[in-house]
Amino acid sequence: MVTAKTRFWILIALVTISGFSQGMLLPLLGIILEQNGVSSSINGLHATGLYIGILISSPFMEKPLQKIGFKPMIMIGGALVFISLALFPFWQALWFWFILRVMVGIGDQILHFGTQTWITATAASKSRGKSIAYYGLFFSLGFTLGPLMTTLLEFGLYVPFLISSLLSMMVWLLMIRVRNEMPEKDHATAYGTSSLRRFLKAIRIGWVAFLPPLTYGFLEATLHGIFPVYGLRLGHDVNMLSIIIPSFAAASMLSQIPLGALSDRVGRKIVIVTVLVGGILAFILAGLFEDSVTWLFITFAFAGLCVGSLFSMGISYMTDLLPRELLPAGNILCGMSFSIGSILGPFLSGAMLDIAPNISFFYVIVALLVIVLISTASVKSPAQKQAANI
Repeated sequence: MVTAKTRFWILIALVTISGFSQGMLLPLLGIILEQNGVSSSINGLHATGLYIGILISSPFMEKPLQKIGFKPMIMIGGALVFISLALFPFWQALWFWFILRVMVGIGDQILHFGTQTWITATAASKSRGKSIAYYGLFFSLGFTLGPLMTTLLEFGLYVPFLISSLLSMMVWLLMIRVRNEMPEKDHATAYGTSSLRRFLKAIRIGWVAFLPPLTYGFLEATLHGIFPVYGLRLGHDVNMLSIIIPSFAAASMLSQIPLGALSDRVGRKIVIVTVLVGGILAFILAGLFEDSVTWLFITFAFAGLCVGSLFSMGISYMTDLLPRELLPAGNILCGMSFSIGSILGPFLSGAMLDIAPNISFFYVIVALLVIVLISTASVKSPAQKQAANI
């Protein structure tokens, strides 16, 4: 059996390959469906399958984990992912691919819930933050590398799917030598214990903190699922798109830790408002210079530096706003907000490409960022509320 340190890096490897498969699937299927003549709105609706799988499985994670333990949970999730990926090339039907997307989403959610809970449950309190930082960093790394698989389409439809499935299975096999552990009762989540009243109270108090995760989900799914379609219509080469798309996630890895540290010093709200302004500027420039591959790469990277950390910033902001007893419910709501944004993004963006093809795709993103900016700026921060009560 492996040591605790080796187990940690196996879990990180699983997270990396999960990010890789998600980062590959969105642009790859978007490009294939566009080349097959599928409309943008249907393409966008189809892309929501992954996040529908994540959303519908979220409330049912805790009880199986308590019953069977970490290792079986993770292995079930990992198996669902690599088996689903391997099945894509065998039957090119929209409904079949949608079911497979949902299955990948369910598998990824099971895998992430198991790995994240195991890491947080076993990490020492003094290094827990650092452990989670590695978790987020390596998922982003996998998500950044995933779109590069679209370049393998020239060798055959089955090639990127089977390579991704094989890589996932190889990492999954490393779990065989890991000893199973059962979660302690004090690590139970809010899934089975929080009433509807507590969720509603968390929304009433911390609703503004759920907007950044929703926005990040919208951005991630839209840029990976619909932008490849839009880029092809602009006349950009598939290989160029596979380089432009990862620049957003790659840049976000550079700014994630510095922005988090800055928000500890100057306040979460100030940093969130600032990065939203930067994101608005980035996507306005992307819309103005969308015919230039160079400008798209620059604007995507700048957008990643600014708004690529919105999910983690939203979780931190939620922690600032909610009392301790509502934090489990708040964590679930952050994840659900991300999934809702991920479902809305491809659908609304794809519909706009069909309804208003002459308007830049990027202005949908700008409109969302402006709404979130106004909402965030209008809410008093915890420090401001304390000052008002003095």
